[in-house]
Amino acid sequence: MFIGHVGAALAAKRVSPRSSLGTLVAAALFVDLVWPVLLLAGIERVRIVPAASPFLRLDFEHYPFTHSGLGVLAWAAAFGAVVLWRTGSRRGAAVAAALVVSHWVLDLVVHRPDLPVVWSGPKVGLGLWRSVPGTLAVELPLFALGVLAYARGTRPVDGVGRFALWGYVAFLLLVYAANALGPPPPSSQAIGVAGLALFLLVAWAAWIDRHRATGLVRPA
Repeated sequence: MFIGHVGAALAAKRVSPRSSLGTLVAAALFVDLVWPVLLLAGIERVRIVPAASPFLRLDFEHYPFTHSGLGVLAWAAAFGAVVLWRTGSRRGAAVAAALVVSHWVLDLVVHRPDLPVVWSGPKVGLGLWRSVPGTLAVELPLFALGVLAYARGTRPVDGVGRFALWGYVAFLLLVYAANALGPPPPSSQAIGVAGLALFLLVAWAAWIDRHRATGLVRPA
């Protein structure tokens, strides 16, 4: 549920127009921003299954800090508190916290029963990833709706605001296609290193938002 998470962040801009899109994307992807760091540190573990279908090539063996239900609630509270401290916006803090939680909810739809509720169990997951057509039928429309909501709720104030958004959308779709159609990753370390690139998506989103305005105010 990669671009689905970003779609949720894009749509959330309509709910909290004063929030930077960078903050919203960071919230929606937050547990996946922390996960590669813990993976590289050996704290959480993933196993590669090359023969599996494209969305099931990663067997998440141990990731309670980032992807347990209880852990995500803790991260959401902490993220929301930081946003409230930095911006003073209760709405922005609430939306950011909800986006952190939405990550686990969306993962619940697609993951196999590998998401721990508390720590090591019980584990849940509805398993949509078992069906490639089903996954595409859910995630691509979710992303498209998010893009549409953001594009209609904001307007470019210059050329950067116009073209950077569509470049962002095209890049995300290319990465998604590469993950779905490309070969499996060579190692868990490679996954961790590649996962750090998600921070660039946060910075890119913030840059886009600085060059777009809502109907009432310029994004903060």
